[in-house]
Amino acid sequence: MLRKLFLLATLAAVAASAQARLQEERLDVPVTVKDRAGQVETRLVRTSLFRDDANKSNAPVAIILHGRPADSAAKADMGRARFSAAVDFFVKRGYVVAVPTRIGYGVTGGRDVEASGNCERREFGPGFQAAADQALAVLEVVRKRPGVTDDRTVLVGHSYGGIAALAAAARKPAGVRAVINVSGGAGGDPKLRPQQPCSTFPLAQQLRSFGTSVRVPTLWLYATNDRYFGDTVPKQWFDAYSRIGGAGEFVDVGRVGADGHALFTHFPGIWQPRVASFLDRHGLRAARTGRGSKS
Repeated sequence: MLRKLFLLATLAAVAASAQARLQEERLDVPVTVKDRAGQVETRLVRTSLFRDDANKSNAPVAIILHGRPADSAAKADMGRARFSAAVDFFVKRGYVVAVPTRIGYGVTGGRDVEASGNCERREFGPGFQAAADQALAVLEVVRKRPGVTDDRTVLVGHSYGGIAALAAAARKPAGVRAVINVSGGAGGDPKLRPQQPCSTFPLAQQLRSFGTSVRVPTLWLYATNDRYFGDTVPKQWFDAYSRIGGAGEFVDVGRVGADGHALFTHFPGIWQPRVASFLDRHGLRAARTGRGSKS
């Protein structure tokens, strides 16, 4: 009995030690952006930074961009963006992971610089550019930290953040090697307009412009039962992006839970193998770190 208790205690200590290797740091990154009316907003963008403390050198960066709640109160209440399962996935692959909470949301606060107007005539461009400004500002700060390399960067986004990641990649930032867009889009409201997002054509035009500029591989993951965007509109958006030259792979993962829009946040077992395969196929293989990753 004592031997069994000792073994259990040892296993618990080992597990605690492995968990302790995930280091979290909080950064405040100064960013100035403009909204669609041209008004300027300057804030410190609160950013959570994660890394494996056993991985001290040559770590690439993954930036994870959050979505945009349909309800204005939810934007203020979202606190600090974290994405624990996604962070763990990328840290195990050897990445330093930065998760900014953008201006207008949660702990960063400020005006809603990503607002795009009424449903019938949304002007999406300025909001996506403001989000891209913040993503690239955070990337620049993180790349200057010790042990971080400026190549093999991956931009990851969920919902609105997925399109924002494409907007950032369209600027052709040095070292960005791939974009992962999970349930990406804008203009959705699962309560008032389930599966019927606003202004789908203006967003398609925006994506067409991104497709002419983004020169890295992209992965688009969507669930059939996405209550924000439905099952047909995302394919139209992807077609607009890829028609003129945007390189991408669209994957329909089928029905996921009660609302497939939660694919990234609630169903890591579905998206992680697909993302791992995508990264491996494009030379972004797992790094050997202290948290059980394999090269």
